[in-house]
Amino acid sequence: MPSSQLELVPALRRFAPPAWVIDKPAYSAFTGSALASFLSEKGINTLVITGSETDVCVLATVLNAVDLGFRVVIVEDALCSSFDAGHDALMTLYRNRFAEQVELIKAEELTSLWREGS
Repeated sequence: MPSSQLELVPALRRFAPPAWVIDKPAYSAFTGSALASFLSEKGINTLVITGSETDVCVLATVLNAVDLGFRVVIVEDALCSSFDAGHDALMTLYRNRFAEQVELIKAEELTSLWREGS
């Protein structure tokens, strides 16, 4: 694949730098990347997770994050999947089976909390 297809889209490119970009070479954002050490060095202990493929990449990242001891907040209306049944099953699993390990929040609630905190 040409490297130009792996670059950030122009609308996001203007934020990096100053934002850090950490490549994700596997399903989990933690596998084979510098993400865990980067977060540790910055003293970050809470992750707000959004993304695509709820039942693959998001799941792998969430489980790794829990195993690594991060507080995990999933923005439930900021997830998607190419497989609706898998997405729905994972949302049920997050709500019921992983309720002790992860928190679910709506995007509107999250932005409201950020406004209150600033």
